[in-house]
Parts: sequence; structure tokens; C-alpha cells
Amino acid sequence: MPINAHPEYLAAERKFHIAKTDKEKLLALEEMMKTMPKHKSAESLRKNIRTRYKKLKQKLETERKKKKAASKKLGIKKEEMQAVIIGLTNSGKSSLLSLLTNAHSEIASYQYTTKSPTIGTLNYEGCKIQIIDMPAIENELCDLGIINTADTLIIVIDDIKQLPQILPFLKKASSNRIIAFNKSDLLSESEKRKQQARLQSKRLNFLLLSCKTKENIKELKEKIFQSFGKIRIYTKEPGKEANKEKPLILSENSTVKDVAKKILHSSLTIKETRVTGPSSKFPNQKTGPDHVLKDKDIIEFHTR
Repeated sequence: MPINAHPEYLAAERKFHIAKTDKEKLLALEEMMKTMPKHKSAESLRKNIRTRYKKLKQKLETERKKKKAASKKLGIKKEEMQAVIIGLTNSGKSSLLSLLTNAHSEIASYQYTTKSPTIGTLNYEGCKIQIIDMPAIENELCDLGIINTADTLIIVIDDIKQLPQILPFLKKASSNRIIAFNKSDLLSESEKRKQQARLQSKRLNFLLLSCKTKENIKELKEKIFQSFGKIRIYTKEPGKEANKEKPLILSENSTVKDVAKKILHSSLTIKETRVTGPSSKFPNQKTGPDHVLKDKDIIEFHTR
């Protein structure tokens, strides 16, 4: 310990000793360098701190390059609809991925179980949605690049106090956000109402759910789909039932004309269009090409 060390230096040194990650240690060393004693007797200390800082920075840069190379190696191709699950360690991210998709991340009670992104597909009412479970957001292995480009972020928490720890990592993410408050099975009805009130007061898009009891998992799937601003349109041939297994996925406010462009051959001439569903005034309503469709409409073309 140097003689006459400034209190700011001593505080930075304490931060270094209690730091849990290399990133935290690097930040502490930067503070130590700014506040370390300038007198001659502290020369060896200054040299030691600069050496540690240089080595740690090189280590982090090497890990960053390896992580970037690993992401490229994974070949994560962004699908039309992509949602990324994020959260702190042991919040239940991997369990949620298993409930939503056909994929399974490693699940354990110890910290930082997920070491790399795990990709799954949510098949929801004929729609295929890419779901990615990321390593814990405070983990150095978490690729913020994937998070920043996602369409939707599913933020898994089990305590509202976790949000301030997560949000600083999302400064460059402009994605839609869904707060998945996990482990609701551990809450009483009174506690649930209290948590809901707190989340509503912050005007957050949220759901209380439980990966253990599967409470509100179905509702979460619908909320995930709605977050993309898409609609499902079912097509129907005259005299046959609508095909609801493979809906057309279109952007909101799409029209009859948009559907025609997507499914009809250019040489076909539309004689009549009928729509049944949320956008129609009555079943089999005759519509024009500029009719704006809504989610789960059924459309039937009569061609020449």
C-alpha cells in the first residue's frame, strides 16, 4: 500500500479486488491509473498497475476476437422474425427456450451455464419464429451484436430490481421488448398483483409467467408474434376449406393487392375477391384490391 494514497485511489483499488469479471477489473484499473499517487516512492506501483492494465486489455481483446469468430462459425442467419432471450444468470432463460421451441440449452443451478447462443424455432399457428437464447447478459461471452440487431428482445427477470442491471447493456438495441417475469409460481396472489402494478407503472410490455408450471407460456407466444407487427392471412380455394396450417405472413396494413402479388401468377386475372374475418363486415364480403386486411383474415380469389 503506497503512502499518502488518495481516497479515490483506495476506493478504486477496493473495486478491483471485489470485481467479479475482467471487464469490471479493467474499469477499476482505469480508475486506479487516474488516481494513483504521483510521488517518486510510488513509481513501482504505477508501473505494476500499467502492466496489469495492458495485459488485461490484451486478454479481453483476444477473447472478443475469439467470440466474434465463434459467432461467425455458428452461422447464425437472421430469419424473417427473430426474438432473442436475454437476462441475468439463473433467471430461467434456458428453461424458457425449451418451452417455446424445439431446442434445449444446458440447464443447471450454477452460474453462467449457457456458454454460446442456442437457436430454436417457435412454431406458432403455422408461423416459424427464430428464438435465440443468449449467455447471461453480464457474461463476457454474451454477443451484444446479436442483441442489437434482433427484432424482439425477451427480457427474463425474476425480480424487478434486475432491470437496472440489464438495461445499460441495451443502449444500442432498438428492438421491441417483452419483460418475461419468471418464477411467478413462487408468488402469492397478493405479490403477483403488486408486481403487476409496479411493471404497469413503468409502462412496460410484460407478462408474469412460470417455466415450472407453464403459466402464461401460451400468452407469451402470442405476445412474441404480435411484437413483429405481422399478420396471418389464410388462403381459401372456392368450394374448399381455408388452409390454416400455412398462413401467409405479411406486414400490418397489407392489402388484398399485396396477397395477390405474393400468391397469384401474373397471367391470372382476378374476377372477384372475398374476405372473411376481422377486416370484413360480414362473411364472404366482396372487396377491392385496396381493402386493408387484418390478422387471421381468410381470403378467396376467383380468377379467369
